[in-house]
Amino acid sequence: MRFAAIETSTEWCSVAVWADGEIAALERRAGNRHSELALPMLEKLLGKHRLDAIAFGAGPGAFTGLRIACGLAQGLALARGLPVLGVSTLEALAQESGAARVVACIDARMREVYYAALEKRAGRWHEVIAPQCVPPQSAPRPPGDGWVGAGNGFEVYGTMGMSRVLPQIHPTAMAVAQLAAPRFAAGEGVDAALAVPVYLRDKVAFTKEELERRP
Repeated sequence: MRFAAIETSTEWCSVAVWADGEIAALERRAGNRHSELALPMLEKLLGKHRLDAIAFGAGPGAFTGLRIACGLAQGLALARGLPVLGVSTLEALAQESGAARVVACIDARMREVYYAALEKRAGRWHEVIAPQCVPPQSAPRPPGDGWVGAGNGFEVYGTMGMSRVLPQIHPTAMAVAQLAAPRFAAGEGVDAALAVPVYLRDKVAFTKEELERRP
């Protein structure tokens, strides 16, 4: 099976191609240039090879980045009649960390974080704390020991009580591909029209009045 993976939920633009267990990937810090960079990067990896499916980082994350990844996945899939699969960016973050018990934390701006605790058992990630958007001081701690914090939420807000953090870790298309492969094999892909981002929060900015009221 050969499928493409796209991940643009953070400041990084990342694409990958999975081909029968082998992964090729490209990544670069994009700023606000994800829409400009993602497709040429993917075309460079693909060449003239066919695809069987498309996976994308579904969120949570930056609103514009999520729409770009979902839109590219839908466009590529619709043109080829391919199934699409959205993969949680928090799960991809946990996968990228290399740890087995991960508190995934992405800066959500507006003094909040996208947050979840995930544990890897039998090769799959399981939610210990479901994904949520919360102020960092209100983020719940998972039970037990051995948890590793991963993601830029820890870079912005500090350790948040975690004994070990990896603030430089971010979701990647390679991690999305690794997570998507067994799911595609199990037939979990959907029609492109059904692919949607996962926002967790509808509000994208403070109003002027809210900014004036905040300390």
